[in-house]
Amino acid sequence: MKPKRNAAKKPKAKPAGTRPPARREYSAGFVLVRREAPNSSPNEMRFLLLDYGKHWDYPKGHLEEGETAWQAAVRELTEETGIREVRRVGDFEQQMHYFFTSPKKGPISKTVTFFIGETPEEKVTLSHEHEDSEWLGYLAARDRLTYDTAKEILDAAWMYLQSHTE
Repeated sequence: MKPKRNAAKKPKAKPAGTRPPARREYSAGFVLVRREAPNSSPNEMRFLLLDYGKHWDYPKGHLEEGETAWQAAVRELTEETGIREVRRVGDFEQQMHYFFTSPKKGPISKTVTFFIGETPEEKVTLSHEHEDSEWLGYLAARDRLTYDTAKEILDAAWMYLQSHTE
């Protein structure tokens, strides 16, 4: 009788179409507006977009432990743009959800909560994460945004601003 060898066991093949469970991530940010003049209409508002190098999007970032979405949005706005003065516009709160695969973390299921924020500040001091920024009118901002989901957030914010003048 031959002794059994300690042969390496083959891993079981996964059925086609299955993948490991996605890691959940949460972020928050702003559709940030600035009025050209006090009491100006939404048509005269400018929206801040940031150039992330490969895409244009809003100021946003991950929630830190114990933070609310609002607190994270304010912190990220200051970190990414240097803008410190922001007030929430109404009760607008819109979520975007998407999946992607990170080379380091694997599959990610991400939820981003957006608020409309208004600031009187025009000057933007970019963080190392960004290459450029621009204040744009609604149509130009819509054209500049890279992803359809970001355009949908802008459309929702625009509709809200049209019906909720403050």
